[in-house]
Amino acid sequence: MLLLGAVLLLLALPSLGQETTEKPGALLPMPKGACAGWMAGIPGHPGHNGTPGRDGRDGVPGEKGEKGDTGLTGPKGDTGESGVTGVEGPRGFPGIPGRKGEPGESAYVYRSAFSVGLETRVTVPNMPIRFTKIFYNQQNHYDVTTGKFHCNIPGLYYFSFHITVYLKDVKVSLYKKDKAVLFTYDQYQDKNVDQASGSVLLYLEKGDQVWLQ
Repeated sequence: MLLLGAVLLLLALPSLGQETTEKPGALLPMPKGACAGWMAGIPGHPGHNGTPGRDGRDGVPGEKGEKGDTGLTGPKGDTGESGVTGVEGPRGFPGIPGRKGEPGESAYVYRSAFSVGLETRVTVPNMPIRFTKIFYNQQNHYDVTTGKFHCNIPGLYYFSFHITVYLKDVKVSLYKKDKAVLFTYDQYQDKNVDQASGSVLLYLEKGDQVWLQ
């Protein structure tokens, strides 16, 4: 066995001493012969990673997948800001008449009226005549102490008066706010009783006063 190893070693030495024209780093040709199978060298270190290649081309589109299940309902979002008011639309058609309403309360009609007369002769001239005999004065708009009518409800009023004349001539004036608006004069006839009257339609504001003198 020793001689065989020596012979094999001698056969290998000429190969190590043989000159070559290969460049440094070039791979040597594999030896030929019966001994070539066990003469491989020690494996070298792994090389560095190569440069990444270019992106490949897009593949062919795949087939359409099956429809997935419906997802869960998401949480309610915050209320958004009010939008800008739009342009007014065209006028619509008249609606259907509504049902008849229930009867309402009766309207209250405000009234103001009075009727008075004399109980004694009038002896003081140029003063409001105080009528002390009351026929009607439910609203108390006529003041017995002053002889004047006080307007509490604005509106149109009708005033009428009648006088009996005897012993002397009579001149009566109807006043509104210190201004005479109607005059009545009756002359006394000897041994005779006479009658005179007057009437007028006046518009009164609240607070106006009317009287005879």
